[in-house]
Amino acid sequence: MIAAKNDATGRAVRTAWSTMAVAFGVLGLKTVAWWLTGSVALLADALESVVNVGASLGALVALILAGRPADANHPYGHSKAEYFSAVLEGVLIVLAALLILREAWFGFQAPRAPDAPALGLAVSAVASVVNGVWAWVLFRRGRALRSPALLADAKHLQADVITSAGVIVGVGLVALTGVLWLDPLLAALTALNILWSGGVLLRDSVGGLMDEAAEPELIERIRGLIASTAMGALEAHDLRTRHAGQVTFVEFHLVVPGEMRVTEAHDICDRIEAALRAAIPKVVVGIHVEPEGKAKHDHAPGGARPVSQFG
Repeated sequence: MIAAKNDATGRAVRTAWSTMAVAFGVLGLKTVAWWLTGSVALLADALESVVNVGASLGALVALILAGRPADANHPYGHSKAEYFSAVLEGVLIVLAALLILREAWFGFQAPRAPDAPALGLAVSAVASVVNGVWAWVLFRRGRALRSPALLADAKHLQADVITSAGVIVGVGLVALTGVLWLDPLLAALTALNILWSGGVLLRDSVGGLMDEAAEPELIERIRGLIASTAMGALEAHDLRTRHAGQVTFVEFHLVVPGEMRVTEAHDICDRIEAALRAAIPKVVVGIHVEPEGKAKHDHAPGGARPVSQFG
């Protein structure tokens, strides 16, 4: 279990290092695109990539911290460090959007035609393709490793690709039509889209810090695993779940017959824990065993059957 955890953490950290390399490369390409054209919209696109660099650095640091083992001061581990990274990324996105709105305002005051639009847009398109491919990679790895930091980066890059596509089309229209105010307008629309994605990211990240329950589908899966492996118990109730980064915490009360020996009850708990750990990566299970007088449902004599009641 520890080896698997270390392997997953190592994969997440290696992915974060790769994300930083991609972010620097894309930032360089988008800066060249802006330098070639002087477009305010392409400047807005480049500023968002500056956020990508800062966010990827924050994600890397958070993943390294999250991989540290539990200690006396943090007995439940450091998994929530990933949520702090996601919150930081959300804040950076909002700041970038405000900077872009500022540049868009100046662009409205003194609009100008883009220089060398074809070459600049080609460079920007290459950067967007790189971002799109890496966003797909991050979504796959983030879901596989259940990493909030990697998924936050993936969502941000996905939003970046969408806004970049809009900017490329818009700047192309500016070059074709000569309508100069389209350039700052696109920059402003890009900023509003970035603000929305940053707000969503902040909401999701704060939810993680507030110990939100696991997804309904996962909760039902947990109930099914308990019911199918708790042979000999009478009832399970007060099921509680929460996520902390890549770790899922599961707690519940297990009611057993009053005459059951401690070793028998312990064997049932071991069987349930083994099933949950085999099915759910990085799960921490806490089971409180209670005598049948604590049951919340009526039970017929004899408890040698799968648990089916949850209070």
